[in-house]
Amino acid sequence: VQLQASGGGSVQAGGSLDLSCAVAGYEFDINVMGWYRQAPGKQRELVARITWGGSTEYGDSVVGRVAISRDNAKNTAYLQMHSLRDDDTAVYYCVADRDGSSWYTYEYHYWGQGTLVTVSS
Repeated sequence: VQLQASGGGSVQAGGSLDLSCAVAGYEFDINVMGWYRQAPGKQRELVARITWGGSTEYGDSVVGRVAISRDNAKNTAYLQMHSLRDDDTAVYYCVADRDGSSWYTYEYHYWGQGTLVTVSS
């Protein structure tokens, strides 16, 4: 199983950026998908996550500025970010798990390689 992330890159503060993450190599439904991020010198934190049924959770620092969605048929999740700030600069990691219990444990079997998002003012 591989998580294929796309998007990311550099954007000016106040701008928008979209990320996507597709699960490859797994033909069954993925229950939970989402993104975490880690900035230099900081702990990894939740950005957003979503269940197969559409339940969502957002990190406190991005509430109101980020929207997560998914296409279950494609096992692909999408992250739309707007009003980006300097402190959104981080490596963003896609996560996925076929087990619904990961929604409660915050532990995921699959992690992507990470994609860098750089916000400059």
